[in-house]
Amino acid sequence: MKRNRWIWAALLILLGVAIMDRGVQEGWWAGFGEKDSSKTESEGTSLAALAAAEGTPKPGTEVPSFSLTGMDGSEYKVGGKRDKVLLLNFWASWCGPCKDEAPDLVSLAGKYKDSLDIYAINVTQYDQLEDAKKFVEDYSLTFPVLMDRGEEVFQGFGGRAFPTNVLIDREGVIREVILGALPAKELEAKLKQIIES
Repeated sequence: MKRNRWIWAALLILLGVAIMDRGVQEGWWAGFGEKDSSKTESEGTSLAALAAAEGTPKPGTEVPSFSLTGMDGSEYKVGGKRDKVLLLNFWASWCGPCKDEAPDLVSLAGKYKDSLDIYAINVTQYDQLEDAKKFVEDYSLTFPVLMDRGEEVFQGFGGRAFPTNVLIDREGVIREVILGALPAKELEAKLKQIIES
């Protein structure tokens, strides 16, 4: 009887270690224990480093080429040189930090309209189209809203958190991947640095 208890205890410990190891490999373990869903700059940077280490596009490399259809029915292409700096914003309508960040993105789009494009990419795989349309209306998004229906593009950038912001310079090079929301002033400072470089 005692022997069986020790065997069960050992199996439970091994199972727990296996689950933790898998969580670390897939990135979902990092979300446990967070006090709130907003990230500081250092937390966002460490998550970005984790994503980059797992084969996703890294800062300093060219953005992978892709095209998506927008809510307006137009096709939007990403990849190669551009006239303006580009911010890709991956979001979902139910995401609290995405709601907090939306007015800041609208403000940035207006303030830097001559030097910045923003593509809001709804990861429709994790959302409902009607909810996404309501979000766009509620927050008066003034920039193109693209639909990543199969989440292929989101997964191509690591697919770890909402929002995910990818900052791309005019040469088509990824300058930074930010997982989680940043305070508006920090995001603006990062964009301004890329715009002025």
